[in-house]
Amino acid sequence: MTWPACVSELRVCTTGDGSFSLYSERFGEGFHSASGALSEARHTFVGPAQLERFGPGTQLVVVDVCVGTGSNTAALLEACAARGLQLLWRGLELEPQPLRTALSDSRFCAQWQADALEPLRQLDARGCWASPLGDGQMLWGDARTRLSALHGELGGQVDLVLMDAFSPRRCPELWTLEFLAGLAALLAPTGRLLTYCSAAAVRAALQQLGLELAAIRGSQQRWSGGTVASPAPLLGEGLPSEDDGSFNSLRPLSPMEREHLATNAAVTYRDPSGQGTAAAILADRERRQRDLLVAGQLEPTSAWRRRWGLG
Repeated sequence: MTWPACVSELRVCTTGDGSFSLYSERFGEGFHSASGALSEARHTFVGPAQLERFGPGTQLVVVDVCVGTGSNTAALLEACAARGLQLLWRGLELEPQPLRTALSDSRFCAQWQADALEPLRQLDARGCWASPLGDGQMLWGDARTRLSALHGELGGQVDLVLMDAFSPRRCPELWTLEFLAGLAALLAPTGRLLTYCSAAAVRAALQQLGLELAAIRGSQQRWSGGTVASPAPLLGEGLPSEDDGSFNSLRPLSPMEREHLATNAAVTYRDPSGQGTAAAILADRERRQRDLLVAGQLEPTSAWRRRWGLG
């Protein structure tokens, strides 16, 4: 898995809420939701973390997977500063150019308070940061190979994993059962993995790993805004299980979403060697999907879509 070194592979764009983002020509996909990079960072990665669970002075252990422009971490830094929390932060990112491109744009810099922007500048300059809000270190390179370095240091201690890789169809290497198992092994007993992704294959993998799931309430009634997974129950006493009027509250998976996990869309991505190419991972999954459909062990996704009136 490599990232093109050429800056021209990255195109600066503005998302629906007016915030800065990038588009990757190589992956054919934007770094953020078209509706808004800033709102995505706040509503998908910060809100569902429910930082009110932690008292002032608490140090949160955070792993940011696919740091990109640094928007998710910047939003988290701002929220932690407001609550008197500190971070012990580790980042996984293939290549420094996305962060460097963002920091060179005045519009991006104007989005953030100084105490959130300074750690990003330090990351760009020397690959680590230290500030009154805590400290952090970036692990550059293929996240599949760098992840093992975190297990010895942080295994079972991480409060938040921010999972923001390109979509599974574009970057299946980072959505495999094996890679997600590596992330799950980092989580503290009440830790949370947060992602924009609602794909059945990803949710099925997280369930297979023994994690509890909740959906992030989205802007559309039928579709979630992402997924939260944890070793601990997410919708028990003291946590929102019904609509409280906030965009970022959690909810149980709907009947439609639960049935999705019984279709061929829920066949997981696999990469036992940790070195598979995207093409090989996709081809292997397609073969297993065909075999399971022929054996009658899974429902075709098309039948599920018809049943729920999905175009």
